[in-house]
Amino acid sequence: MNKRFKPFDPDAVMLVPPSLDEWLPDNHLARFIADLVAEELDLSRFYDSYAKTKGQPPYDPRLMVRILLYGYCTGVRSSRELERACVDVVAFRWLAAQQAPDFRSIGRFRKRHLSVLGNVFLQALELCRAAGMVSLGRVALDGTKVRANASRRKAMSYARLTEKQKVLAQEVSDLLADAEATDASEDARYGKDKRGDELPAELAEKTSRLAKMAAARKQLEEEAADKARKEAERKARDRGDDDDTVAAKGAEAAAEAAVKPTAQRNFTDPDARIMKTADGSYHYCYTGQAVVDADHQVIVTNELNNTAVDVQQLAPMIENTAETLGQLPSQWTIDAGYCSAGNLEHVRQIEADNDGSTEFFIATGRLKHGEQVQDAPRGRIPNNATAKERMARKLKTKRGKAVYARRKAIIEPVFGQIHTRQGKHVLLRGLEQARQEWNLIAGCHNLLKLFKFRADAQAAAPALA
Repeated sequence: MNKRFKPFDPDAVMLVPPSLDEWLPDNHLARFIADLVAEELDLSRFYDSYAKTKGQPPYDPRLMVRILLYGYCTGVRSSRELERACVDVVAFRWLAAQQAPDFRSIGRFRKRHLSVLGNVFLQALELCRAAGMVSLGRVALDGTKVRANASRRKAMSYARLTEKQKVLAQEVSDLLADAEATDASEDARYGKDKRGDELPAELAEKTSRLAKMAAARKQLEEEAADKARKEAERKARDRGDDDDTVAAKGAEAAAEAAVKPTAQRNFTDPDARIMKTADGSYHYCYTGQAVVDADHQVIVTNELNNTAVDVQQLAPMIENTAETLGQLPSQWTIDAGYCSAGNLEHVRQIEADNDGSTEFFIATGRLKHGEQVQDAPRGRIPNNATAKERMARKLKTKRGKAVYARRKAIIEPVFGQIHTRQGKHVLLRGLEQARQEWNLIAGCHNLLKLFKFRADAQAAAPALA
């Protein structure tokens, strides 16, 4: 064989120790994360939590924040995967300064500082605003299903839960009787001072399962009662009843509420709900909400809840945006999932209160029988037009079509980018922990946008010079 190859000697010894710094390109994302942690992010809340001086020295918060942020930006989020990456992956080894924190230390740090890590979203948003990436001229609001860390095989319907609870309760009762008989026999044989009161392993397991089932059943019953109460109170208010009557109707409906036999509760994450995802399948999920600025697809507000429909989230997301930014965007583009008579009246009032400085474009979906809007509406709006007809009329104008046409291009790529690069799922269980993790995911999305923005600006600088 005459072909020559470059020299390759696996047993060669390096005369000079290698530097990891030379193995990482100057424009690498890991360097951006390191500079961000060192110079721009406020880590005081991490350090303030370490008040005690006893015990083994913990890992420096700078190290842990560096590898967690880089991991969440690149889709490496499991504590065990992060531990392996700190050994196997050059970028992680460089960020960890060749230390290798074990997965337990990483998991404990994330759990201990979860709310502070979630605060990275606000800090990243401020950095994006300072860089001029957020103009608030036009935004889009939408929701997406976020997979929960819960198995469908670890769930049970209310009907099966009730049946299984009775069977399990009888098994526990039988085991307790057997244990009591055994104790009496051993007391007679060995004396009362000898220990024999430990629960059998089988009894301990069944008792734990019985407690979980009781808690799940109680939660389903409380949710059904709360839903019935709210519905009855709403109907009573619509009839014009006084406050006492409204409260009485609500209490009566709650007392008579019945849980649907098919209602389910998951044992691994009781806060997650079964939802239909984009591919048509059903999984335990949360719903992630986001308001995205049109300029650079920066998330300006986000939220996570366990409600499958979006219609209830419009008012809270508008309020969150105003609180986070201190102002409202000029134009909102929102899909039909948020359309309701109450929401349309709500945004109409906001427009009036702000003297037209903020405007909403909400898709109305299909109009009911009797509701009509001209294909090319002209002239004055009829005085008797409903809020839905007014919004549908606005979206059929030339300006309305042009504004709303940009909605998908603003927000849909954001959810796609999170799904592709970071993973559109949460690892932590429970609504509050999942919400903080979603904050961290959204914050890392913004950091990736900031990284690209600065890299593009740096690349364009020599050309302008």
